[in-house]
Amino acid sequence: MYIYDDIDQRLVQERVAQFRDQTRRFLAGALGEDEFRPLRLQNGLYIQRFAPMLRIAIPYGLLSSRQLRKLAHIVRTFDRGYGHFSTRQNLQLNWPRLQDVPDILAELAEVQMHAIQTSGNCVRNITTDHFAGVARDEIVDSFVWCELIRQWSTFHPEFAYLPRKFKIAVNGAQADRAATFLHDIGVHALRNDAGETCFRVIVGGGMGRTPIIGHAIREFLPWRHLLTYLDAILRVYNRYGRRDNKYKARIKILVKQLGPEEFARHVEAEWSHHADGPATLMEEEVRRIEARFTRPAHPALAAFDAGYEAKRATEPAFAAWVKRNIHPHKVTGYVAVTLSLKKTGVPPGDATAGQMDAVADLAERYSFGELRVSHEQNLILADVAQRDLHALWREARELGLATPNIGLLTNIIACPGGDFCSLANAKSIPVAEAIQQRFDDLDYQHDIGELDLNISGCMNSCGHHHVGHIGILGVDKNGEEWYQITIGGNQGLTRTGLTPPGLTSAGSAAAVGKVIGPSFARADVPEVIERLIGAYLVKRESEVERFVDCVGRIGIEPFKEAVYGSLDQKRTHRERQLAAA
Repeated sequence: MYIYDDIDQRLVQERVAQFRDQTRRFLAGALGEDEFRPLRLQNGLYIQRFAPMLRIAIPYGLLSSRQLRKLAHIVRTFDRGYGHFSTRQNLQLNWPRLQDVPDILAELAEVQMHAIQTSGNCVRNITTDHFAGVARDEIVDSFVWCELIRQWSTFHPEFAYLPRKFKIAVNGAQADRAATFLHDIGVHALRNDAGETCFRVIVGGGMGRTPIIGHAIREFLPWRHLLTYLDAILRVYNRYGRRDNKYKARIKILVKQLGPEEFARHVEAEWSHHADGPATLMEEEVRRIEARFTRPAHPALAAFDAGYEAKRATEPAFAAWVKRNIHPHKVTGYVAVTLSLKKTGVPPGDATAGQMDAVADLAERYSFGELRVSHEQNLILADVAQRDLHALWREARELGLATPNIGLLTNIIACPGGDFCSLANAKSIPVAEAIQQRFDDLDYQHDIGELDLNISGCMNSCGHHHVGHIGILGVDKNGEEWYQITIGGNQGLTRTGLTPPGLTSAGSAAAVGKVIGPSFARADVPEVIERLIGAYLVKRESEVERFVDCVGRIGIEPFKEAVYGSLDQKRTHRERQLAAA
């Protein structure tokens, strides 16, 4: 965990006092809505369909058990007893009262948390690999670099009012588990031929209304120049990014209009003026930040634990959980564990106050008091002894957090959709639940194999539908909710094997899905997914070939035929029955 110093703590407390006064003046009528809007946005406060929504920052997805208990207390006291973990590794409250928000922020400050810059046209929460620090393929500990970027970007005077919101992802491992090609800036660690730490800098990725895969504009940026180079990118964007049309204001549009090469030329020209300026990183500054992170002290354990192996051999349910929810660790005898927030019948990413308290207990007893939030909307215990896995599994199962579906179809990523969001065209949660119920047979899910299914309620793509192997987008058709289906998307994540440092594998894997055809009524969506899966099971070359790889090999036409042909036949049969009646 990163531990605040005096400057960190003072900054957060002063922001709480400032926003308390701003909220008081707004409620008293001394501040108008237009004046209050940018103030509340940069404190994470939205006005949603039915109530305000507060987005709480979880920097780079890292939480202590104490912080999680505080979140449980907040959702129990100020909300309706649950919170929603988002794809930005944050926590969203959907029902706080506006007058209570300053008190919520004050409670957060007690445990070194805040909601600063979780919205607004500024640099948002920095995200990273949820296995940072423990992954076997790690090049650098990305938490340290995320914290450096967090401190650089927080209240940066030049970048407080950018043309549009700005998102940065950092990946410190060989495999890209942070979707770096789909961010405004993606930073990917690697080593040059001399063995020195460098960063590949990717710019202009993003989803939303215009999904675009980012472009690498620097292959080997020396680590000491990371912040000065980010400065140069943001300055070019601030200078040339559009402010007259919010739909064309993201940096991806600027990169596309100029072309990656021309954009890179502008950045290099800007960077040349301050490449060795005051923001140049020094070894002692990196070490200072690194020293403010607490590190688990792993007692030595054997690589083989007889009790664990016996339980895995004799209990099929436990073995299935181990297969899907357990991940390798760099320290012998330890593993990382994913606690699934995707149990059928529960909105993806939601956790109750009781579950949060219980997970805090699990983290203290099994994982050195720390946990992570993944951008797939699950919780991670990153430092679990192999010998403790069976006991942990039994407790997690009682809490409804042991569904063995990580990487499978029902591990659905979904935004809150029309149930809460005023921007949504359609609901996401009922669609996710209907699909989970249709595919609730875990044996069948295992037969299908790895498949990412993502749902967004609107084009803003908070559910990352563009990069789902199957993506579902809610659309408005004459005032009714319909759903558009894409297939073949990929966030660049590699779950198995290692990606070479040059990133050719992860880079080429990132892809935007293709629309298969006209949209569908909500009731038809589960059957459409079943038709897509059926076509895949017939067409795949082997059980090893994933759905997304099958789509890449044969294209979308066989899938379109399987969906629309079958549905047309079914509709014709219905029409004949009605005519006969």
